[in-house]
Amino acid sequence: MAEPAPPNVPEVNEVDVSDLKASLALGWQDFRRAPLLGLAFSLIYVLGGWLLVWATMAKGQLWWTLPASAGFPILGPFIACGFYEISRRLEGGEPLVAGEIFGVIFRQKDRQIPAIAAMIVVYFLFWSFLSHMIFALFLGNAVMTNVSSSLAVFLSGQGLVMLGFGTLVGAAFATLLFCLTVVSLPMLLDREVDFVTAMLTSFSLVRENPAVMLGWGALIAISLFAAMIPAFLGLFVILPLFGHASWHLYRRAIS
Repeated sequence: MAEPAPPNVPEVNEVDVSDLKASLALGWQDFRRAPLLGLAFSLIYVLGGWLLVWATMAKGQLWWTLPASAGFPILGPFIACGFYEISRRLEGGEPLVAGEIFGVIFRQKDRQIPAIAAMIVVYFLFWSFLSHMIFALFLGNAVMTNVSSSLAVFLSGQGLVMLGFGTLVGAAFATLLFCLTVVSLPMLLDREVDFVTAMLTSFSLVRENPAVMLGWGALIAISLFAAMIPAFLGLFVILPLFGHASWHLYRRAIS
C-alpha cells in the first residue's frame, strides 16, 4: 500500500475552460477595485520595455529588438508578485496599503522567490545568447547593409527561414518556462514550499490539464504580444488583468 503524500505537498486539481473564464472575470474585478496599484506595477514593466528598445536603437542594432522583445515577457513574474499580493489581500478582506504591499514583496528576498527569479534570469540570458547564434547561423554570411534601419534582410530566403526556426525554438523555450512558472510564483508567495516543489507542481498541473493550460498560455502570449505593439502601452491593461487572474487560477488549480 502506497504511503500518503506529506500534508505540505500541494495537490493538483482538474481545471477546465470555465475556470479560466472565472479567473479572468475575477482578475478584471480586482483590477477595477485597485486600478492605481495595478497601473503602478505595470508602469515598471512598460518603462523596462521602452528602455530595452532605446538601448537596441542606441547601439544601432534595431534588428535585435525582435528577439529581445520576444524574450522580454518572461521577466513578467518579477512584477506579477505585486498583482498576486493585491489579489490575496482583496480575497482575504485585508486593507490595500501600498507600503505594506511593497513590504511583502521586499520580504520575499528571504524566501524562495529569489531562487526561481534567478533561474528565470539565466533562462532569459540563455535565450538571448541562442537568438544571437540563430541569427549568425542563418545570416552570418549575408550582406548586412542597412540592417540597422531596414528589415529587408529578413525578407530574403535565409531571413524567412531564420524567423521560422527562431520562432519554433522560442515557442519551445516559452512553453517550458510557462509550464514551470504558471502557478509556482503565486504558490511561493502564498505557501512555505521550496521553489523546486513549486515548479514541479506547476509542471504537473500542465501535464494533467494540457489542453486547458496550454490554451491559457497561448492566450497570455498572444495578448502580451498584441499589448506590446502600441509602444508597450497595452500592458497597462493586460498585465494587471492576467496578473490578478493568475492568482485566482492558482487558487482553483492547487489545493
